[in-house]
Formats: sequence, C-alpha cells, structure tokens
Amino acid sequence: MSTGQEGRRTAISGNRIGGYPCNLPLSFIDHPHLSRAALATQDTALRYLDPVVVSRLKNMELRARLIVEGFITGLHKSPYHGFSVEFAEHRPYNPGDEFRRIDWKVYAKTDRYYVKQYEEETNLRHYIVLDTSPSMRYRHAGKLSKLEYSAYLAAAFHYLMIKQRDATGLIAFDESVHTLLRPKSTQSYLRLLLARLEHLADLAPDGRQTNAAAALHEAAEHIARRSLVMVITDLFENVGAHEELLRALRHLRHRGHEVIVFHVLESETERRFRFPDVPMVFRDMETGEEISLQPAQLRTHYAEAVRHFSDQFRRRCLERNIDFVELDTGAPYDKALLAYLNKRKKLI
Repeated sequence: MSTGQEGRRTAISGNRIGGYPCNLPLSFIDHPHLSRAALATQDTALRYLDPVVVSRLKNMELRARLIVEGFITGLHKSPYHGFSVEFAEHRPYNPGDEFRRIDWKVYAKTDRYYVKQYEEETNLRHYIVLDTSPSMRYRHAGKLSKLEYSAYLAAAFHYLMIKQRDATGLIAFDESVHTLLRPKSTQSYLRLLLARLEHLADLAPDGRQTNAAAALHEAAEHIARRSLVMVITDLFENVGAHEELLRALRHLRHRGHEVIVFHVLESETERRFRFPDVPMVFRDMETGEEISLQPAQLRTHYAEAVRHFSDQFRRRCLERNIDFVELDTGAPYDKALLAYLNKRKKLI
C-alpha cells in the first residue's frame, strides 16, 4: 500500500492485495477518492473491533460479520499497510493452465490473467478449540467475561473461514471435550456453529473444573486430517498440569497440525492484580476455595509470577513452532485475526 497527495491507494494485483487468501468483497478496499460518507462508514466498521461495542449487538451472526468487516477495513489502514487479502477462488495464470479457466471479467478490470480455482484447490480445515471452564466466566469490572470475549472471537473466525470457503469446526471443553462439530464449509453450517457458540457463552457454571491437557489430548485424537487448530483458553490449570498441557499441544503438532494458542485474560486484575487496596476475600471459581489477603501485599510478586509464566509458556510453545498470542478481554479483535491470517498463509 502507498499513499500520496491524491489520497490513499491500495496496491491491487488482480484479486490480490498482497498475499492473504480470503473470499471477501472488493467493497472493503480503500479507494483514493472516498467520500466523507464512505470514510465515516469505514470508521463505523472499525468500531466493531471493540469487544464492548460488539457485546451490544443482538445476535452472534451479526457480531461475527461486523467484527470481520471491521478487521478487513483495518487491514487497509495504518498500521497494517502491506498486509492484505486475496480472493480464494482465483490465482495468477501460470504457463500450462487451461486457457478456458481464465476469468475474463477479472482480466477486464485488472489487465492481468487470473484463473478460477476449483474448491478442492483452496479449502483448508480449521478447528476452534474453546475452553468453557468456570474460570472463563470471570469478568471483574470488564464488560465481557473471558468466555464471552472468546466466543465472539471464535464466531468471527468461523465467519471469516467460511467466507474463504474453508471448512471450519468447533471443539469445546472443560474437564473433557463436550462439544465436537467437525469442519464443514457451508453457510447453513455457519449458522449452526454460531448458535452453538451463543449457547456456550450463555451457559451457567455447572461445577465442572478445567482439565485442558486431557481435553487437548482427546481433541488431537478426534482431528484426523491436517488442520489449523486455534486453542482459546485462559490456561488456568494447576501448576503441576502445565507440563502435561504442553505435551498435549505437542501432541497436536506431532499429528501434523498447525497450532495457535490464544491466551485470554482480564489484564488489569489477572495480569497486574490491580484490585482495590483493601482487605479482600478471593474465591476460586472452580474449587470454591477462599483466601483472604490485602492485594497491595501481593501485587508485585503476583504480576512478576504471571509474566514469568507467560514468557516461559511462550518460549516452550515457540520451540515446537506453536504460536502463542496474549489477548486482553478489553482489547480489539484485530490482533487475534491478524495472527490467524499469518498462520493461514503458511498452510497454502
């Protein structure tokens, strides 16, 4: 992308704007002579990367669509210039391709030769693996719980994947896997996925605890074909279970899957321990265990321990080529969606 006095330009080569495959309409691309009304529309779209704004929408399908629209709009604005999307149904013409497969409508618009791809050439398989344990329902002062934030993000992933004609599925777990929807790429299946996410986000806690390691081992056995697996979790496990959790992630890699771990926390309290400096009682959301303390006495040590854990877990993940992305329930969704696009690019 380049900009000049005449306004914003987006470098387009046929249906490419860089290298990210995505079956999304050209209406998302910036135009050098956008009207004020159009610019206002873009600014409105970007608002839907804000989880608080998204939480006010009436249903999961609308949330998913507007998050994706806001994200694609943002791809063509700073700081993402240079990133881009490509229509999944086309690729550049190569010598030896059948002449009849050239898309002449695209040629008329771009003066470049592109051929239509068959669906089997473009489809990838994805799984969202979502932690629904009681700790994911924590919100503190936030507008969204970790589970609501994660469910809306998962909905956006499903929406984006099916728009790319990729097959996408959902696995959800707490003590074990309790939801398994295998990947499909139809619009009707998207509605099923979004309805299930809405149901999971609204469920009341049932007393079940977290056993992410066992659930991920189980998930690895369910996912037969090579897939992009995105695990969305707060990583709240007993300290002794962290090594087994890493083994479970390595199990997914051993079976040939690409893996991204999205570590979702409410950063103000769960990363920085910024509670009021008065005596407080803290209750474990899974075991019910309670402890009384003065937050100020523990804050520095707690924050350092969390930072050390995250750094070590990230390092161990990267050793196995597993991406590790930290997310805050108050942060925009574009960071997670961009991590997905980067990972997807490696698979095609």
